[in-house]
Amino acid sequence: MARVLIVGAGLTGSLCAALLRKEVSSLRYLAVWDKAGDSGGRMTTASSPHNPQCTADLGAQYITCTPHYAKKHQTFYDELLAHGILKLLTSPIEGMMMKEGDCNFVAPQGVSSIIKHYLKESGAEVCFRQCVTQINLRNDKWEVIRETGSPEQFDLVVLTMPVPQILQLQGDIVNLISEYQRQQLESVSYSSRYALGLFYEAGTKIDVPWAGQYITSNPCIRFVSIDNKKRNIESSEIGPSLVIHTTVPFGVAYLEHSIEDVQELIFQHLENILPGLPQPVATKCLKWRHSQVTNAAANCPGQMTLHLKPFLACGGDGFTQSNFDGCITSALCVLEALKNHL
Repeated sequence: MARVLIVGAGLTGSLCAALLRKEVSSLRYLAVWDKAGDSGGRMTTASSPHNPQCTADLGAQYITCTPHYAKKHQTFYDELLAHGILKLLTSPIEGMMMKEGDCNFVAPQGVSSIIKHYLKESGAEVCFRQCVTQINLRNDKWEVIRETGSPEQFDLVVLTMPVPQILQLQGDIVNLISEYQRQQLESVSYSSRYALGLFYEAGTKIDVPWAGQYITSNPCIRFVSIDNKKRNIESSEIGPSLVIHTTVPFGVAYLEHSIEDVQELIFQHLENILPGLPQPVATKCLKWRHSQVTNAAANCPGQMTLHLKPFLACGGDGFTQSNFDGCITSALCVLEALKNHL
């Protein structure tokens, strides 16, 4: 009867947990730990402190499904559509690159609702603000040490956080990663960017003909979205929210600057794109140090098994690609590897 820990409450981690619960009968205890204060990972949805119903997707904005994955991952899409967690994107996004046969979806309750759905299905004990620092081998079990709280032991561990965070772990894991695996992990790279959410009071009008717009002429801002309009949930009782994503070069140039300074810069550039915007009642600025995978681990289809008995593997978009289907692919690969060793 296995005690299982999944580190990372993003899409890959939450889906791994849901699939494990469904497919593995010998699960005694399943835990999901994340160093953040809430689930979602890069599919995070922020709320206004003045009105929790006024929300903004600060990570993934919408999900693009290609004809290939519409077939391959049909059961996942069907389930989320049946629950109303995903709906077709019908609002206009200016400058969006569309390929023939592609289909775009939004999450009306915010993109983190996908993660919350999978975590609920998993029945896992979900613990936030759990920053794992060390993994050691003790009597054929994994002893997992975190910044706060006592060490815990597990029979199986799956790491789904960004690859650079896996490489920072201390303890026996350092010597368990082979030289070849270390090279593969070190070759994974990510783009960096900032996201800014602006929350407005009810009745505020942002008068533009689009719900989202890709910006090509600004050194700082790449994408702007009126988030409630994008998700088709506009309401007179709830104020609008605006999401701004920076360009990758800007993200890299200002990566180590203070969030306050970066937010001020984004505001200055936003004034050129949307002059005369009303004052928001609240703001939330996030630094995505690991935004999207620019170079995934080579020759690692979906996951990397670091140790067989006891089982230790890592998964996530660093082993596939940075999108919804990449994370599903990785979760399925982790499950397959795990089932082979149980």
